[in-house]
Amino acid sequence: MIPRYSRPEMTAIWEPANKFRIWFEIEAHACDAQAQLGVIPKKAAKTVWKKGDKPYTDKRIARIDAIERETHHDVIAFLTELAEHVGGEARFIHQGMTSSDVLDTCLAVQMTQAADILIADLDELLKVLKKQARKHKKTICIGRSHGIHAEPTTFGLKLAGHYAEFKRDRDRMKLARAEIATCAISGAIGTFANIDPRVEKHVAKKLGLRCEPISTQVIPRDRHAVYFSTMAVIAGGIERLATEIRHLQRSEVREAQEYFAPGQKGSSAMPHKRNPILSENLTGLARIVRAAAAPALENITLWHERDISHSSVERMFGPDATVTLDFALKRLTGMMDKLVVYPQTMMENLMQFGGLHDSQRVLLTLTQNGVSREDAYGIVQRNAMQVWRSYGIDPDDPDGAVEPAPEDKLAAKEESRFLFYLSRDDGVAKALGKDGLAELFKSSSTDFHTKNVDAIFKRVFE
Repeated sequence: MIPRYSRPEMTAIWEPANKFRIWFEIEAHACDAQAQLGVIPKKAAKTVWKKGDKPYTDKRIARIDAIERETHHDVIAFLTELAEHVGGEARFIHQGMTSSDVLDTCLAVQMTQAADILIADLDELLKVLKKQARKHKKTICIGRSHGIHAEPTTFGLKLAGHYAEFKRDRDRMKLARAEIATCAISGAIGTFANIDPRVEKHVAKKLGLRCEPISTQVIPRDRHAVYFSTMAVIAGGIERLATEIRHLQRSEVREAQEYFAPGQKGSSAMPHKRNPILSENLTGLARIVRAAAAPALENITLWHERDISHSSVERMFGPDATVTLDFALKRLTGMMDKLVVYPQTMMENLMQFGGLHDSQRVLLTLTQNGVSREDAYGIVQRNAMQVWRSYGIDPDDPDGAVEPAPEDKLAAKEESRFLFYLSRDDGVAKALGKDGLAELFKSSSTDFHTKNVDAIFKRVFE
């Protein structure tokens, strides 16, 4: 965990003090259950709580670490240090349990704690995206496919799509939390040979978990794979939105950009720069989170009832992935809350190519008036190519440039070059008649393309 990309609420979950506290509670609650069953004296269970229930200070943690350097076993080191506080009654601690009972149950608690923070993060992000989507519900912009102008949309619709995705992510994270929230206190090989299943039930209830239906000394790792894979999907959504902002901030697009604070510097060499540093950072952080998915899937396969090949992976990616995703979600929320949007530039970009975004509208109208789809496509395409030539771009010329013809120069004076050429095309006139084209465009282009925005918003937000 790197402090630069960490928030204290999430890092605290993975600190030794929290881990050892959970270990203690697992052992102490197990003692309570054992005492109720008559396996150990009730006085012993009370002593464990009375003498062992102390904060895990730096001094205590250092003592555990010192013991582990000798024993080379973390749980034994923990139990040894705990016994130094509890005294003789410590012999009743860990009765019938194995290390995995403590480690796996603790990990389940930590991962549910982390999930709660991530779900809260997603809630905050959803609020911001909803606010911005509604604000820009009617902010017209060009939609792009393959990076090329396609048809008009609204910036609000763009954001509504991301809102819907993160809402699905929130649902997935809640399911992943439920998936991981299981407790295993089943002893060696998971057979309950040396411990009563009622102990597991008691500990699970106290920790807010469910009993693992069947453990093989370890909780099955398909649960963890679902959890880490869910985080990877969320990271994918973060990168998708971050990439959109990065594209929109490009100098030749400039439809939206990250907030640039007073005193902020963009480049050590070029003072004019205003770079999309937050969204670029988010792209990198998303890669870190996604990196946890593959090893988590590989952890599903262990030798026989258990091995510890999964352990080192989870000790690294458990903290790293959750801490990184938490930070990324918070950063994305802040970035989108302060996002600067340029509606005028969006409209200028939309009109940059003389109305070509209406090509499908004309194509369909021709087919509805008796023209075959193939012929209609040819009519619309040849007029679209004329528009390109009017801008000095010849699609058929290997050099890619052409001197505009007199007619093209005349078209350049029109608000819609595409409409200019269509109105002079015999095929269009034959199919639509004298006033057909004018009738088609009596409603504005943007009104035509955005007439169902309200219906989409209702689907997403209501």
